[in-house]
Amino acid sequence: MNKLHIALFAAIPVVALALLQTSQAANSGDEARIARGSYIVNSFGCADCHTPKKFGPNGPELDNTRAFSGHPADFVMPPPPVMPEGPWNLAVAGTLTAWSGPWGVSFPANLTPDPETGLGKWTEETFISTIRSGRHMGRGREILPPMPIEQIRNMTDEDLRAIFAYLHSLPAVKNKVPDPIAPAAAR
Repeated sequence: MNKLHIALFAAIPVVALALLQTSQAANSGDEARIARGSYIVNSFGCADCHTPKKFGPNGPELDNTRAFSGHPADFVMPPPPVMPEGPWNLAVAGTLTAWSGPWGVSFPANLTPDPETGLGKWTEETFISTIRSGRHMGRGREILPPMPIEQIRNMTDEDLRAIFAYLHSLPAVKNKVPDPIAPAAAR
């Protein structure tokens, strides 16, 4: 072995250690971002609408096997009740995953990273654009009530990135949420 080979072999552990430390720092940053996203999502109560309920010993509780998967595709809702006149103009499914009001009927979206039915193919930019514009994928249909889009759009980009990172850290749940129903069709 010549001196060059010896120097190269000596450098391998140093390079490997530097790469490992860089990777660990990135993972630590990802973990911090995911933790921040978890804090925000759970503080805002996002699971209240985006996670179906099941009945437990104390009544309805979150079905965490389907966390953040939105309105269950297999739970077909009947037409909403006729809305009374005046200030009472809202109907909600017992699962909190179907809402009817003057806007029609809306179903909370699948926020899991499933690539076909959730956010799996979305980018951070698409997510932020959706929240900022109040439109699906940043350019499609309006995000409907009860989504508190007016409040969430005021969050910083970093907070929205943290939410996105947290949602992408969840198990993917394949669940095609129904499309919203327009007001006239809901009657």
